[in-house]
Amino acid sequence: MSNQVWLSQLKKHRAIAVIRASKMVLGEQMALAVASGGMQLIEITWNSDRAPELISQLRAQLPDCMMGTGTLFNVQQLQEAIACGAQFLFTPHTDPEMIQTAVRANIPIIPGALTPTEIMTAWNYGASCVKVFPVQAVGGTSYIKSLQAPLGHIPLIPTGGVTLESARTYALYKFTMMCMNENPSFQAFGD
Repeated sequence: MSNQVWLSQLKKHRAIAVIRASKMVLGEQMALAVASGGMQLIEITWNSDRAPELISQLRAQLPDCMMGTGTLFNVQQLQEAIACGAQFLFTPHTDPEMIQTAVRANIPIIPGALTPTEIMTAWNYGASCVKVFPVQAVGGTSYIKSLQAPLGHIPLIPTGGVTLESARTYALYKFTMMCMNENPSFQAFGD
């Protein structure tokens, strides 16, 4: 999928449901629940139970949704994620080799970064957007607002502590989408 398609989907939906499940059946239930609630961008974390199988299964069950994965730490995991059908890829860190591997496969990659230097490094290596993680630990919405002045041309995805309450503020910033995983209703399913 091209970066243009990915970015248009992000701008349309503005949020990604992040699912981390200790049992595959819980991951499936959570994905079906968020999809029935209108979420169309769903990330199954790679450290979820049987993540490759779940991603493949959900692609078939939810053809109108985009299924991706995150918590990828190395090129081998990234290649396995692509092989199982992940349509977008998140990492908690910036790894140039991982970014370039995803770019060559034409799969959107969103590496994690925190500082302006890390964000620019990820962007310059070809990141589709940059995951600002862990955003709440460094000021949340005020930190993203501060980044927007010099880095407003880079699509940012704040992650780590985004709540329904803070999502309203993040939504005000241009080129900012968000990952939601702190909703108590998600936790009711899980671990």
